[in-house]
Parts: sequence; C-alpha cells; structure tokens
Amino acid sequence: MSPLRESVQLQMRLRGFSPRTHESYIHAMEELARHYGRGLETLICREVQGFLDDLIRVRKLAWATINVYFSAYRFLYEQVLKRPAHEFSIPPRGRSGKRPGVLSREEVGRLIEAPRNIKHRALLTMTYGSGLRVSEVVRLRLRDIDRGRLSVFVQGGKGHKDRYTVLSQRALGLLEELWRKNRPAEFFFTGRDNVTPICSGTAQAVYYAALARSGVRRVGGIHVLRHCFATHLMETGVDIYLIKRWMGHRALATTGRYLHVTAEHLARVKSPLDTLYDKA
Repeated sequence: MSPLRESVQLQMRLRGFSPRTHESYIHAMEELARHYGRGLETLICREVQGFLDDLIRVRKLAWATINVYFSAYRFLYEQVLKRPAHEFSIPPRGRSGKRPGVLSREEVGRLIEAPRNIKHRALLTMTYGSGLRVSEVVRLRLRDIDRGRLSVFVQGGKGHKDRYTVLSQRALGLLEELWRKNRPAEFFFTGRDNVTPICSGTAQAVYYAALARSGVRRVGGIHVLRHCFATHLMETGVDIYLIKRWMGHRALATTGRYLHVTAEHLARVKSPLDTLYDKA
C-alpha cells in the first residue's frame, strides 16, 4: 500500500467515514490515477478538473455519481495533501433538479409480490414498508424489530444517525415466516452461510429480478422503493415532519423533494376551477 493511500484511509477512519464512502472515494482516486497514469500527488488542479469534465460530458455519469468524484477529490487535495486554495479549487455543485422516480401503489404491489423466494419478498417489502436505504435493509437485525410498537430501529444510518421508523404488519408477518424457515441468529437477510448479511449489490439484483418478473416499468434501482414510501405517505396526508423522522433526513428540504405527486394521484384531484362551478 502506497504512503498516500495509507494517509487517505487514515484520515477517512479518523473522520468516521462509512465503509461505503471508503470504497467510493478509493475507487474515484484509482480512476483518476489510471486516467493520467501518474501519481495523484503530481496532478495539478487543471488536470483534475479536466477529468471531472470528461465524466460529465463524455461518460455522462449520473449526477449523484459525479458528486462522489467531486467530494473525493476535494477530500484528497484539500484535507489530505493540504493544497492551498490558490493552487487547488473545485467549484461546488448544487442539488440535482431531477425528481425522485416513483411507482404507483399498484406497481409496487406487483413488484414486491413477484419473487417466489420468501427472503426476497421480505427484503423488498421491508424496503418499501419502512422506507429503508439498501445499506440499512441488508443489515436488518432480529433485535431491531419491535413487534409491540410496530417499529424498526435503524442503527448507524446515513451520517451515523440512529432512528426509528414504522413497521408494516404485513412485513412483520413475512419476517416471522422467514425466521421460522431459516432461523437466522442475528441478521434477517443473510447469504448461504445464514450468518453474514448479504451485500447491497445482491439486494439490487433481487430488485431487478422482481422488476423483470413483474413487468413493472423501470424508473431506477431498489432506492425507488424508499422514494415510493415517502411519496405515498404524503399522498395520504401523513405529516411531513413525521416522514422526515422516519426517513432519517437532516433537512426538511430533503423530505420536501417528495412533495411531487404521481400521475395516479393527480387523476383523482380536481382543478379548483371545477370545484368552483360544482357549487354553482
């Protein structure tokens, strides 16, 4: 391991970065080094910006993916290599204006019922029914489930924040059925050894297989089920502050992105002009 890589990993550990951030940042740095064929400490700001521009214009990566590269290089050059501002600067990127993709309730129902495997059905049901991130659902433990209060304890979510979220009665039934079948010791969604939790990539594969089997349109990965959780709750009038707490958002503005409504919901809403003339 190179001294620079050791320094990067040390600083990430000291700052308490999640394992996923470790992996993403190291990958971004390896991509940059591979692109120029030189050590990262030898690159100048213009070269780093040129690679980022290539990601945007040529490779056309997703907004969120490019933001990871931006953050990784700021961390490397500003926090680890201590480049002064007059030597290294990457302009900030705002939030994406793209709204989260959502499915209708009927589509979600078809999707989560598609898998024949009880473990796969339970995984998708928990993701939607409790609004969990994929990294949270794959590490769901037996002790996180409160059957009496119908709640789920999410330990160490994004930003190392703990929270409680709602537990569906139907999802609870699937978890109980899964436990009776496999008798897992700690984690609900384990690999073949019935001990180690599955990885996020496996959960994504389960989602895409269910998508193909159900015939539901594709609007994104498994994270779409979390988007649907928030959107469908808002459509039924659940308080936005409660949804914010269940989702584990820091800012209300983040939860507010789900205030958009699906076409299915719009079809049931009358224009105020029509209601005006209904009274006439």
